[in-house]
Amino acid sequence: MPLSSFHPLIAEWFLTQVGQPTDVQRQAWPAIQSGSDALIAAPTGSGKTLAAFLSCIDSLFKQALARELDDHTQVLYVSPLKALSNDIQKNLQKPLAEIGQMALQAGLLMPELRVLVRTGDTPMADRQQMLKRPPHILVTTPESLFILLTAEKSRRMLQTVRTVIVDEIHALAPNKRGAHVALSLERLEALTLVKPQRIGLSATQRPIELVAEFLVGSRPRPTIIDVGHRRELDLAVEVPKDELSAVATNAIWSDVYDRVAELVRQHRSTLVFVNTRRLAERVSHYLEERLHDLGPDVVAAHHGSLSRQIRLSAEERLKTGKTRVVIATASLELGIDVGTVDLVCQIGSPRAIATGLQRIGRAGHWVKAIPKGRIFAMTRDELLECAALVRAIRRGTLDQITIPPAPLDILSQQIVAAAASQTWTEEELFALCRRAYPYRDLSRAEFDGVLHMLADGIATQRGRGLAYLFHDRITQRIKGRRGARLAAITSGGAIPDTANYVVVAEPDGTVVGSVDEDFAVESLAGDIMLLGNTSWRIKGIEAGKVRVEDAQGAPPNIPFWRGEAPSRTAELSAEVALLRSAIAERALSDDPAVSYKPSAIGWLKSECALDQRGAQQAIEYVLTGKAVLGTVPTQDTIVAERFFDESGGMQLVVHAPFGGRINRAWGLALRKRFCVTFDFELQAAATDNGLVISLGEKHSFPLESVFGYLHSKTVREVLIQAVLLAPMFATRWRWNASRSLALLRFSNGKKVPPQIQRMKSEDLLAAVFPDAIACQENLTGERAARQIPDHPLVHETIRDCLTEAMDLEGLTTVLKAIEAGTIRCVAVDTPVPSVFSHEILNANPYAFLDDAPLEERRARAVEMRRTLPPEMLGQVGALDPAAIEDVEREAWPVVRDADELHDALLTLVWVPIKEGASWVVFLPRLIEEGRIVELSASGEGRAVQGWVAAENRDRVERLFADGDGEVLVTVVQGWMESIGPTTVPQLADRLHLPLDDVMAAMLKLESQGQVLRGQFRAHSGLSTKDSTLSGVSASEWCHRRLLARIHRLTIGRLRKDIEPVTASEFMRFLLQWQHVTPGSRQHGEAGLTQIITQLAGFEAAASAWEPQLLRVRLAKYEPELLDRLCLSGAVSWGRISPHPRLAFSGESDKARRIVPTSVAPISLFPREDGEWLMAAFAEGAAQTGPDPYGQLSAVAQDLRRALHERGASFFADLVRLTNHLPAEVEAGLWELVAAGLVTADGFDNLRALMDPRRRRAEGRDRARRPRHTAGRWTLLRSADASTVNPHSSNATRHCSAEAVARQLLRRYGVVFRDLLVRESLVQSWRDLLVVYRKLELQGELRGGRFVTGFVGEQFALPEAVEALRAMRKSVGGAAAGPEIKLSASDPLNLVGVILPGQKIPAVPTNFLILKDGVVVRTALGKQPEGMSDVPVSMVRRMSDR
Repeated sequence: MPLSSFHPLIAEWFLTQVGQPTDVQRQAWPAIQSGSDALIAAPTGSGKTLAAFLSCIDSLFKQALARELDDHTQVLYVSPLKALSNDIQKNLQKPLAEIGQMALQAGLLMPELRVLVRTGDTPMADRQQMLKRPPHILVTTPESLFILLTAEKSRRMLQTVRTVIVDEIHALAPNKRGAHVALSLERLEALTLVKPQRIGLSATQRPIELVAEFLVGSRPRPTIIDVGHRRELDLAVEVPKDELSAVATNAIWSDVYDRVAELVRQHRSTLVFVNTRRLAERVSHYLEERLHDLGPDVVAAHHGSLSRQIRLSAEERLKTGKTRVVIATASLELGIDVGTVDLVCQIGSPRAIATGLQRIGRAGHWVKAIPKGRIFAMTRDELLECAALVRAIRRGTLDQITIPPAPLDILSQQIVAAAASQTWTEEELFALCRRAYPYRDLSRAEFDGVLHMLADGIATQRGRGLAYLFHDRITQRIKGRRGARLAAITSGGAIPDTANYVVVAEPDGTVVGSVDEDFAVESLAGDIMLLGNTSWRIKGIEAGKVRVEDAQGAPPNIPFWRGEAPSRTAELSAEVALLRSAIAERALSDDPAVSYKPSAIGWLKSECALDQRGAQQAIEYVLTGKAVLGTVPTQDTIVAERFFDESGGMQLVVHAPFGGRINRAWGLALRKRFCVTFDFELQAAATDNGLVISLGEKHSFPLESVFGYLHSKTVREVLIQAVLLAPMFATRWRWNASRSLALLRFSNGKKVPPQIQRMKSEDLLAAVFPDAIACQENLTGERAARQIPDHPLVHETIRDCLTEAMDLEGLTTVLKAIEAGTIRCVAVDTPVPSVFSHEILNANPYAFLDDAPLEERRARAVEMRRTLPPEMLGQVGALDPAAIEDVEREAWPVVRDADELHDALLTLVWVPIKEGASWVVFLPRLIEEGRIVELSASGEGRAVQGWVAAENRDRVERLFADGDGEVLVTVVQGWMESIGPTTVPQLADRLHLPLDDVMAAMLKLESQGQVLRGQFRAHSGLSTKDSTLSGVSASEWCHRRLLARIHRLTIGRLRKDIEPVTASEFMRFLLQWQHVTPGSRQHGEAGLTQIITQLAGFEAAASAWEPQLLRVRLAKYEPELLDRLCLSGAVSWGRISPHPRLAFSGESDKARRIVPTSVAPISLFPREDGEWLMAAFAEGAAQTGPDPYGQLSAVAQDLRRALHERGASFFADLVRLTNHLPAEVEAGLWELVAAGLVTADGFDNLRALMDPRRRRAEGRDRARRPRHTAGRWTLLRSADASTVNPHSSNATRHCSAEAVARQLLRRYGVVFRDLLVRESLVQSWRDLLVVYRKLELQGELRGGRFVTGFVGEQFALPEAVEALRAMRKSVGGAAAGPEIKLSASDPLNLVGVILPGQKIPAVPTNFLILKDGVVVRTALGKQPEGMSDVPVSMVRRMSDR
């Protein structure tokens, strides 16, 4: 029995309160009770915390019963987070209280087992009380443990510690906090009376052996209890309805907020994780707007910049159920138990596999629960990253932990603290440091260097200071100077001190959190800011403080905190690259008409938890990029892509999905090499998927040479020199100086303001490393490279930059693979950026490698190409041949008289007679005037004649006689400025000059940035060239200015946009397009057919169609016209959207029947359009319940069954078949019409059902009852329509989407996302986008900006564009148009959609009156029949609202 070794009362408590032990507890207890060190690795929620604590509690309990328990601390629990410490304390107090109660009931008298927490948030009074009466179990953080080990009184409290538990060890090991805590554990061991047992806990860690060694240092390897990190998870990637792009648009954010709010309503408690504090505030603000009906405190934010009280309050409210959703950063990531969380949402990628596992593990944080996680992809790159994350988790892949070796800044701080506490010999202190695992390889030279720095101090302008140690070099003894202990206690810790301002709420002075220094400085008194999901008005800003007052919910700005987002881990980067490659392989089809195989979508859905649209977008993204680049960038194939931006400059993007740390190193080193080569500071940015360098006009080089700019043997030196000039060096120098206590965070009892710290940091750097801040102009000759001093902090800062901020080792490995040929390098010039480059070009500010401001970023000048359907991509990427012809025609000199010919010869310098044959007519005059000379020369072994301007005669004769290189360069330059893309052999042949000489001239022009080489004709944009195989002769050459013009023409040719119209002008156009404007109305039966065709698929109230929609569009409308069209089989009617009541089939819903009314939504449509209209709504129909007809009355169900079995039937037949009364059959049919299940041959059947007088057979309407109307009744949908799987056929789905897209164009002429808000036909704007882009490429419609004030893409029929242009021209002199009265049921009720104002409910009793496309007033209320003859009631002018 696993519990047999525990006291019976402890075992009884465990069985009654917890239950049966888990696997991890069964394995851990024997190891812990044996007294040996132990590392427990188990999934979140497996009970490992209790596995560690129960043995400690049992030991304390037995001591208490034996009267041996004194007020001494025996168990020390170290947690990386304050919130985790608070959580553990609370979760321990409950078991201890229960055990105490059980002991009392059993008649056992024992002292209370006490547990207390000591962190930076602990009040001073509690700290003092703790020293007087130490707890048995002390819960603390690494930083507080350091203080306890250093302060004199608290050291005595720690002497009795027997067990140390380090929780969430994976969060400490890979960074400097791990080195800090490792040294603290060794100092603790040197202090305690007995050697403490060490127990490490974590849910996610690999390699497990490395973490075990980190835990114990030089001790024997501990017992490892590893039950694996894999656990059953309910995972899915959520994709917004709108199409993903390179940046998350407001529409996408709105979709995500709506979806998260929907999920919150479906679950009792939800945790939403985001990657930055700014995003936490933003998401909580918008979720509160959507969930305010659930209560006042239903949403809470939780991050490290909020005060302790606000964080604890959020945790407590979530536990008690008062708060339904908490939006958190990493502050709630680790093992904190915030109650029974049902769901975890992650907005964007968590950037690491372990982080994703840890966060999702917050849901179902109890034994045997299945955590439920939803990951929201916000961009296309994130979609692949989230999919790769899910795939990695399912395959059991984990991030590899690496432990930073011997951080010298931490060593410096710990030596000061240790020496301030007692006197040491050098050997003792050196041996203690080497016992900690990160310092196992610490050399004596490094140790002595730190020792000398601390003993001798650093000489600055203010004199020699910062000497913390007395170092007796004779006796080799070390002890602290006066002030050393205070410096260590007040300024110690491993977390870098970011420059934050405290936010203080007035009038009570409560600290509500902190904001970034830059945000504080940029804010003004009176500004509104958001913090802790509350709006605050800034009253004033002073040194280190922002004073605020409650803004009572006023619209706020959101604070920012710089440098927040982490880089993607190497393991997740490898997974992303593998997924890209797998998608490309699986999705390529043998049939060119098919864009991707359905099996690829199915594979992504099963393997990566994507939904249908997410899988489609992932495949299209990869195939779109592959079509332009010719390959998919992976870790085995990297691609250099170069293209022009709108400013005429060029962007170089290196697609290398190695993660941000490697790419940052690569980008910085490349930038340095370019800087040296071209003598010009370049802008550069690096992301997880690549890097971008913005090239100016003078940067020209063979594109494939970019892979050879860096070499694995010299990259370290290049990168070090680059780092010294990068912003990160100064920042990390300040962090390291602060951690080593060379810069104090507190002085004279006050916090040193951030700006003073910055100045002191610069002074310190100037004293230690003068070259780091030396003027660049003085660094010449032997001093060209900055000389790095032999100083511990300088070495540490450079190492931090190269290994923490960047990954030099990883970059060196990549460069070696490139040199060995194991990584394939592809270079391609593209006319427009590929989709893979979009997100790299839109890099966030923290990705920049230089300090140019955002508004000056050249990368922002790039016109982003839209995503196109994969099957159309054969036509994308090439330069337009027509554009090349146009530019060639424009560039060639125009010669209309003798003077223009002379100018042309001055430009071209040398023109063979054959090339200027058309200019012969102007020659005699110029020769006579002596301005032109005809030369005979021998070129390429044969005689050649040509013309030269007299001014250039000597130079050209020298060219042919001596091969003058400078003259040749001038000739080639003149020709390249006047012709389009050409090859060197072609140009040499035209000029009759030696091929090698022309090539040499071309290379010289390239080095000057005048010409560029590539492949510009015949779909060359799609071809790629292996950098190792590309031959010079295969390249085309073009002058930079001409190539930029060709690019602009290529991009603009398909989009010759008209000047966009305003919303009111567009409304005037729509009124005319839909035949509502007087003078544009239709006539007769043909006109009615055209109107119904245009309105097909739009659902309006049944009672509104004839009097309010058809009558305003057709002159002299008569009901008989519609009856003839219906009875002839040309037109059908019915409800095509599924009724919401059909989705419910529970017993509790039986009472809520479908009640037919005259406002039931009905659509009129051509009969041949019925099939695709039903298919368009198949997705909604497929979501009905298991018994979709359970909500119908018994009569309606009988009627539906009869129509299903017999087909179309007359009214009398239905009465006979169902054996119901005629009045019951009328009511049942009306119910089936409202449910969208039946239709009839004629429209009069519907009129009869709607008209209460005909239903009641009053007066002369007795003979016009529904039972007497002509035509048969039939089911609207086929029998199996409700069971159709909308995803069963991609081809069917695509055909339906294309039909919907064409119908919306037919209805509106111009379409864009915001216009279609009221259209029930639109299931997904993203599906429509794919169709519209394809149609645009086929020339069937135009894309552009047609209506101002609306974001996103817009598309228009060519005839609509012409109508818009004509209408715009007629606006100027036209008199004011008439007022037009529209029903709110009309599809042109666009108030609150594209027109300003509140939305008007689409019911037949509401009306709007428009004049010149503007709503002048609205009428809300019940209208008498004959609406056209009755004045509008309840009129409100728009200006009064």
